[in-house]
Amino acid sequence: MSHEYEIIIGLEVHAELQTKSKIFCSCPNSFGQKPNTNVCPVCLGLPGSLPVFNESALDLALKAALALNCEISTFSRFDRKNYFYPDLPKAYQISQYDFPVARNGYLDVVKEGETIRRIRIDRLHLEEDAGKLQHDPSGSSSYVDFNRCGVPLMEIVSAPDLRSPEEARLYLESLKRILLYTGTSDCKMEEGSLRCDANISLRPVGSKEFGAKVEIKNMNSFKAVQKGLEYEVYRQEKLLREGERVYQETRRWFEEQGITLEMRGKEEEKDYRYFPEPDLPPLNITAERVRKIRELLPELPVQRASRYIEEYQLTPYQAEVITSSQGLADFFEETLKGYRDAQKVSNWLLGDVLKLVNEQGGEIGVLSFQPVHLAELLSLLDEGVISGRTAKEVLEETFQTGKAPREVVQAKGLVQISDEKSLLNVIDKVLAENKGAVEDYTSGNKKALAFLVGSTMKHTKGQANPQLVQQLLRQRLDG
Repeated sequence: MSHEYEIIIGLEVHAELQTKSKIFCSCPNSFGQKPNTNVCPVCLGLPGSLPVFNESALDLALKAALALNCEISTFSRFDRKNYFYPDLPKAYQISQYDFPVARNGYLDVVKEGETIRRIRIDRLHLEEDAGKLQHDPSGSSSYVDFNRCGVPLMEIVSAPDLRSPEEARLYLESLKRILLYTGTSDCKMEEGSLRCDANISLRPVGSKEFGAKVEIKNMNSFKAVQKGLEYEVYRQEKLLREGERVYQETRRWFEEQGITLEMRGKEEEKDYRYFPEPDLPPLNITAERVRKIRELLPELPVQRASRYIEEYQLTPYQAEVITSSQGLADFFEETLKGYRDAQKVSNWLLGDVLKLVNEQGGEIGVLSFQPVHLAELLSLLDEGVISGRTAKEVLEETFQTGKAPREVVQAKGLVQISDEKSLLNVIDKVLAENKGAVEDYTSGNKKALAFLVGSTMKHTKGQANPQLVQQLLRQRLDG
């Protein structure tokens, strides 16, 4: 990207709310059922059926809005958004237009512990989801699954404040963390419960006028959002440099080719012919309701990370990674109840523990490995009962079996050898077997000491206390 043009990005995020039932009927809000089995006359839009609002969707939307620093509306209303599409059985969507649940919030984009930009949240509103088209691989036909119709969505619309594709990705990562912390959405992009459309335009640096806005769809990961936006920057800049026009349109991201292609002309608000939904009463949101929801808010990721930096002297990177998952942050704090060295807990958690979690494909805190296990493992290390090498072995065994580290150490005979007499017998044997390394050491090659330490550790199957081994070797060699 040259310095001639400024990038303008705004994001529209749709997040499915974690209610038990759909937004306007009693059908279960669930994923993965057989096509067209989780439907009723209301979500199919059959004549004579009437919607009934699910208030738990409102409470979850309010919780997300408060976490995003939004102003809550005292009056909110549903509208009909009219458009025809095969997966929209009513030919309109119940959404919100003039009077959304919340407005005027913000989210700080943080990188390595520093806020790099504050992004305004223009609005947060409620609406129902549409169905899903499934296309035959041959291209000859398409099928419609209406199970998703009526699933409660909140749409979170940012102001056009983002200035780079990377900022867009960081914003989405922060937003996802907030939604997960508040329990408002499970954010499973692979199941479609978190979806993002990106709007991007370019304008000459210094200009106040926005360029033609292009919407990008079909991005199923945050990485894809960044890559799709990067391609659009390249495409639009090339057009502008060549004196061509950028058209307002909706484009589709194709991951394999790494390009966007035209889908259709971009609709404008007037095309949807919004009007108030006649079958649903307005929402009067009381101050008391908002107060009760606010009391349910947890400590949010950015605040939690700041506390870790101040209270535990973690680096911004450590704090950011640990708080990226509520489960990981909870695990960290629970471990500290049994072992107070936050730096050691962080190092083990972000290293060997997360490696095993990722290998097993589970979630920390849900697996058999618990905070008390990590605290006990680190205590065994401090006590000199096991070496660092043995600790990794014990960790893996605890992960597999759920047995306490101390139990694993006893059962497998892994107690570290710290008896000087026993170790001197082994050291004398190692020195006798490696006279060349002894001569190298006495000739001034101090690297030979590491070889002799390694040989001693090998003889003891890794159970010798390495610090004591090094000390005893120096005594023998220098004495």
